[in-house]
Amino acid sequence: MECCSSHSRKDSHEREWEFLGVVGDKLGERAQAKESSLGECQQRGGGKLNETRFGSRAKDADGYKLWYSRVQRGKNGAGILVDRHLRESVVEVRRLNNRLMTIKLVVGDYTLNVVSTYAPQARLDKEIKMRFWEGLDEIVHNIPPTKRLFIGRDFNGHIGSSANGYTKVYDDFGFGERNGGGTSLLDFPKVFELVIANSSFPKREEHLVTFQSSVEKTQIGYFLLRRGNRRLCEDCKVIPGETLTTQHRLLVMDVGIIIRRKKRLVRGRPRIRWGALTKD
Repeated sequence: MECCSSHSRKDSHEREWEFLGVVGDKLGERAQAKESSLGECQQRGGGKLNETRFGSRAKDADGYKLWYSRVQRGKNGAGILVDRHLRESVVEVRRLNNRLMTIKLVVGDYTLNVVSTYAPQARLDKEIKMRFWEGLDEIVHNIPPTKRLFIGRDFNGHIGSSANGYTKVYDDFGFGERNGGGTSLLDFPKVFELVIANSSFPKREEHLVTFQSSVEKTQIGYFLLRRGNRRLCEDCKVIPGETLTTQHRLLVMDVGIIIRRKKRLVRGRPRIRWGALTKD
């Protein structure tokens, strides 16, 4: 699941957006998590849901709007959850397949494109993986480079702790050892001039690991944004205490976007200067 959200700062001209990425299995888990682990989402604005088990449609829940995609019955899908403050800003929803979907929001002078991804696991056929990357390629190609783009979250690949060969994609703040899925992930932002947000900040291990079980801990969840918008990302890290399942951990990206408020034209009642009137 990915969740995007926004809240005003003390400076009334700027809003801070938070993109949350989590993975679960059932809508019930998300509804419960919204009240507990994602309670802050009420103060924020939207998000992405991975591995949701429903058809390709939408649901309303306590003011939130959930768009989700599932093509084949019984298969996991992708989804995006938007809070009550942003749901009216959504102008387009596109479901490419059960692994990829996008929404477009218009907020002030800005157009924000949010892409939810659920990459194939390492054990699946190469053809399935190729279709996923071709689909994501199509999505990004159709979004003008001048528009803001945010992609996440489950890529099922390990990029490793060293940025060797991919210094323009991320800094040396990853986790673990790179594998084939991680290389595929790194090749994609390299072509489209994107950066990996959660590997661009020095963090402790607990703030890097997005998947942890009794036998392993890895980094498979990532947020991507345009290299030219890198300064918009103020932080990106895992919240260790916020778990929606026993294994997946909440990933949060903070994005600061300035929203200029329109000045209101105040019209007062016409004033008559009685003292200036003379009697004929």
